Amino acid sequence: MACCINKASSAAAVHPLDPLSPEEIAATVLVVRAQHSNVVFNAVTLKEPSKVELKAWLASKQGPTALPRRIADVVAIGQGSKVYDAHVDLTENKLIKWELVDGVQPMITPEDLQIVEGIIRRDEGVIEECRISGIPREDMHKVFADPWTIGFDERFGSSIRLQQALMYYRPDGSDDCQYAHPLDFCPIFDSDALKVIHIDVPKTRRPLGKQAPTNYHGKKHGEYRTDLKPIQIYQPNGVSFSLEGRILSWANWKFHVGFNYREGIVLSNITFNDKNTHTGVRDRSIFSRLALAEMLVPYGNPEAPHHRKHAFDFGEYGAGAMSNSLTLGCDCKGSIQYLDFDCVTKHGAVRTVKNAVCIHEEDAGILFKHTDFRDDSSTVTRARKLIVSHIFTAANYEYCVYWIFYLDGTIQLEIKLTGILNTYSLNPGEDAAPWGTEVYPGVNAHNHQHLFCLRIDPSIDGDNNTVMQVDALPSEEPVGSAGNPYGNAFYAKKTKLATMGSSMCDYNADTSRTWDIANPNCLNPYSKKPTSYKLVSREVPRLMPKEGSLVWKRGGFARHAIHVTKYKEDQLFPAGRHVPQTSGEPSLGLPEWIAANPHESVDNTDIVVWHTFGLTHFPSPEDFPVMPAEPMSILLRPRNFFTENPCMDVPPSHSATPSDVRTGNIGYTGGIDVNNRWGLPQSMKHNVIKTIESVVIFTESSITTVPACRCSEDPMLYVPPGGSYHGNVFGRM
Repeated sequence: MACCINKASSAAAVHPLDPLSPEEIAATVLVVRAQHSNVVFNAVTLKEPSKVELKAWLASKQGPTALPRRIADVVAIGQGSKVYDAHVDLTENKLIKWELVDGVQPMITPEDLQIVEGIIRRDEGVIEECRISGIPREDMHKVFADPWTIGFDERFGSSIRLQQALMYYRPDGSDDCQYAHPLDFCPIFDSDALKVIHIDVPKTRRPLGKQAPTNYHGKKHGEYRTDLKPIQIYQPNGVSFSLEGRILSWANWKFHVGFNYREGIVLSNITFNDKNTHTGVRDRSIFSRLALAEMLVPYGNPEAPHHRKHAFDFGEYGAGAMSNSLTLGCDCKGSIQYLDFDCVTKHGAVRTVKNAVCIHEEDAGILFKHTDFRDDSSTVTRARKLIVSHIFTAANYEYCVYWIFYLDGTIQLEIKLTGILNTYSLNPGEDAAPWGTEVYPGVNAHNHQHLFCLRIDPSIDGDNNTVMQVDALPSEEPVGSAGNPYGNAFYAKKTKLATMGSSMCDYNADTSRTWDIANPNCLNPYSKKPTSYKLVSREVPRLMPKEGSLVWKRGGFARHAIHVTKYKEDQLFPAGRHVPQTSGEPSLGLPEWIAANPHESVDNTDIVVWHTFGLTHFPSPEDFPVMPAEPMSILLRPRNFFTENPCMDVPPSHSATPSDVRTGNIGYTGGIDVNNRWGLPQSMKHNVIKTIESVVIFTESSITTVPACRCSEDPMLYVPPGGSYHGNVFGRM
């Protein structure tokens, strides 16, 4: 069955980190317009309070009546493409900052993208290029444009707000897939003047191919298969998490779920309730803030204009602004809690993305298990996970972002890539290699990378933290020496990343490299090592564009896997605040901050860890016409944080101690059946002895032996021959 849907209300803020409400966005627009009536809006979002203000509020426990002042962070565009950064004090309804920012361009909004196609179809220059490609004027309604930011083009610089339009055609009309019919020219669009100002045409023309139409809608490929039976998720007693405002509690976890137009999901004040704490604090702090901060997608074809294809999807478009409205049973399954997202439109109205965030639980396989071969005593406990997710569409690609919390204190960030490849046309007989692959007749998909930058603001048992690089190395002692007589010794070499300048480092698969984010002031009483969380990330490709290239200069954060900086309140975006059309001279964001203070200490202080990870994609025909989701993930795992496995209080699915084996008291001990999964009387004891021929059932008043067969619905369950799954379930092996 489909399970329940719940929506969090969009009431006034009850927490300092709650996103701006529709009423607050409207109030911000009124305050700005009162003094600057001729501007349009690019972004309106919450300016988060400082750590000092936030901690004071959390310590006061006074709730929403004593919130720190609410400040809206505004990006506005005035006449002549002038860009303004502004702050509005919503507590006082007052404009407290209005600053002209020279030489930059703001993000491209969904409205900016949507207006391009219609204007391009009416442009006479575009109509002529379509005629050359084989498309008559009367078919211009079948021509489509994917607008991208222009990257940087020295012909135009940064003074005009530009988009480049990647062109496609749908020969069979609305149901066709345009990416199977790419066109070979690229119009340049002025986003302020709303007109085409130039058209880039290749030296070698590639007229529209004659390939048959294809589509990513399965029914266009024939009948759907019928051998896949439905999988339903049902939680009869409801979910195990609770959401109060935007404070999410589950098992021992507690944190705030924020959301903004640029980063999408923002998780803050992440704590774990440790009943065996050795620190004197039960609700132990782990991370102050976690969010994806930037993304770089460089393409590998050196021919113009493909060198301009290197999208910064977070800084140029906004992961939150491009979010999908999620659908039960499709994007999420189970008992779902949704959160909406509100943002501003160009003219100051409020746009709401319904169901932008999905919160739900899933089974996660085995949490832990052990069987003693001596007597078959055993225990097995099932895991579950809490998932906070959103999905955004960046032109042709979809990115599915999942923040996953586990019972053992692990946090996983998983990203699934799907959608459609960016494509370009090929002439008959033309070879797509080495910069791409022919994925369909006449269709070239170029090599590219997807590089994500995760901003980690740690608070491992407090704000003063240190990062240690951990490498697995063999002993330096030679084989046969007193210290390594048999040559099998190896150890974990730990290197402190002590300064901002020395913190830049890369992944090394040969040494199974990880990074410990540790509190050197808090030692585990058993291991005598600092409490820490380990960053485990193994999908860390090098940035392919060469040093000195445009992409290398603009995307400086992607040059290394790890950077560590001293915490500064406004350093949120590793490629800079305003990303579109930057030249990379100087490299903004992380390279700029570190170059300014290379010797600043990041040892035992308030730090931020920046991690770049991702994948390098060489397309193949299996990726077309729509790409099967390709996952990648990182882990943040406790190390020397707890004094034992923190899951020992999770009810087992099966447990039989050695004494249970000796007394015949073997079998299911009530872990999941506490929720009466099988509909049995709660008072019933259903302990089982397993034999090949029979099942022995112990109840409160009798011992019964019956012939056994495996249940067809669950091979781990034994029932009497002919018995039913729900009526005669006696035990789990």
